[in-house]
Parts: sequence; C-alpha cells; structure tokens
Amino acid sequence: MSVYLVTICEITNFSEALTEYADISAKLIEEHGGHYVVRGPVNRVVEGSLLNGKTAIIAKFPNKECIDNFWASEEYQSTKHKRDGTGIYDIGIFEGVD
Repeated sequence: MSVYLVTICEITNFSEALTEYADISAKLIEEHGGHYVVRGPVNRVVEGSLLNGKTAIIAKFPNKECIDNFWASEEYQSTKHKRDGTGIYDIGIFEGVD
C-alpha cells in the first residue's frame, strides 16, 4: 500500500540552506522509491483559513518500509538541520487508499 509523507509549512526565512535542504531531500526521496505529488504553495484556499500562506509538500512512497528508511537514513538526518530557523513545519505519514 502506498504511503505519503505530508508536510504543511509556513516559510518565514527562505535561505540558501533551505534550498540545499530541498535539493538534497528531493534526491533522497527518489533514492528511497518516492516521488513528489505536490510541492509548492497553496494555489487557492477554498474553505477555512489554516492553509493561507502555507506550502504543501506531499511525497508518495510505495510502502511504509521505504518511507521509514528515508526518514531514518543517515543522509536525511544529517541534512534536516538545514531547514532550522526557516519556518514552521508540520509533518505526518499517511497511508494511501490503493
């Protein structure tokens, strides 16, 4: 069953380190069998206000093992700090409905 890594964030300090983090994490997601489904700011909020000014990043992985291996990998863990101080990040893992 597919599994999704969902991030909703509010970027408050776009930096070179954040760009490096985005590039490295994209490579690592692909290396662990994932790919982006959504990666960018909200296009239009149609109801509510929680998504105003937010960016969504949704990566699809083929299974839980792949997403767990990505998240726990030494490469990702040693890169994750590059987004420190750049915004507010809420991240969760969701099972798909294959």
